[in-house]
Amino acid sequence: MSTAAVAHKRPSTLRGARLPSWSPWAIAAGSIAAAIGIGAAAGLHSRVQWGVIAAILFVLATYGIAARVEGRRQAKDRVATSLVWVAFLLAVVPLVSLIWVTVQRGVKVLDVYFLTHSMGVVADSQPGGGIYHAILGSLEQVGLATLIGAPIGVLTAIYLVEYGRGRLAKAVTFFVDVMTGIPSIVAGLFILSLMLMLDMQPFGFAGSLALAILMMPVVVRSTEEMLKLVPNELREASLALGVPKWRTILKVVLPTSIGGITTGIMLAIARIAGETAPVLLLVFGNQFINANPFEGAQASLPLYIYQQYSNSAGANAAYDRAWAASLTLIAFVMILNLVARGIARWKAPR
Repeated sequence: MSTAAVAHKRPSTLRGARLPSWSPWAIAAGSIAAAIGIGAAAGLHSRVQWGVIAAILFVLATYGIAARVEGRRQAKDRVATSLVWVAFLLAVVPLVSLIWVTVQRGVKVLDVYFLTHSMGVVADSQPGGGIYHAILGSLEQVGLATLIGAPIGVLTAIYLVEYGRGRLAKAVTFFVDVMTGIPSIVAGLFILSLMLMLDMQPFGFAGSLALAILMMPVVVRSTEEMLKLVPNELREASLALGVPKWRTILKVVLPTSIGGITTGIMLAIARIAGETAPVLLLVFGNQFINANPFEGAQASLPLYIYQQYSNSAGANAAYDRAWAASLTLIAFVMILNLVARGIARWKAPR
């Protein structure tokens, strides 16, 4: 028999012992069972406490078993992987729990009647009523805020990336960073101070102005990052053909990054759609349908949820309406995120 044949049949001595592929699942199951036993013996009734104990046991058991079978070096690698999975579960479990509770409690009154009728003369303690006036107000206020904030944000980002040099660009970047972190109540107080100076009453467009202030820095930052991803070679090729810079931006830079820019705008819309503080100060709320955002108080979904929950003491009807409106708002934000992902994939450069 040749040497090559003997070497082929001889098992490799360079490959050490390894745990089977199903071992993490077995360790996780054992950790959960042990955590339940420890929690029951210690009198712990919270599932959160059981989960924390299970996570600690999972990491410790992974390291101990892997160190014994595969060695300490491979055990450290498995511990790092285990910590990543534990962090992932810590982030996902609260979100899934939130969605589950909202769906469970929101479907009680969520139907076509609830979506197509307003509160009108229905008292908060009485059953019935709907959120049509709140949906209409939110769509108008967020739509007007987008018409104001999105163009200003995109143009500001174009200036910073394509033209911005010197002190002015640094000042604009600084103020954009500051505006990114301001609380929403500050934007509402700013518009409220202008309304008091001009002796104006609450109306929907005032809320749109505050929401536009919150939206602009998000649009600027996301658009700026998308424009930076456009290769300079495309700009240089266009300029070398004698195309003016403004036309290069319009015909080359923006079409290349339009998917990311649109995604950023959609995410900014989803961010402002749930703001309550500026709407509470400026829009004030309305039980009836007001389709004119430039005159009179309006309703909005976040404000409707706040008002119904505030008045839900001893009134199950208001409590159920608050959860149903919350489910509607979550669905609206999820649809916006799905649309943003679809546009990003559709417009992604090939």
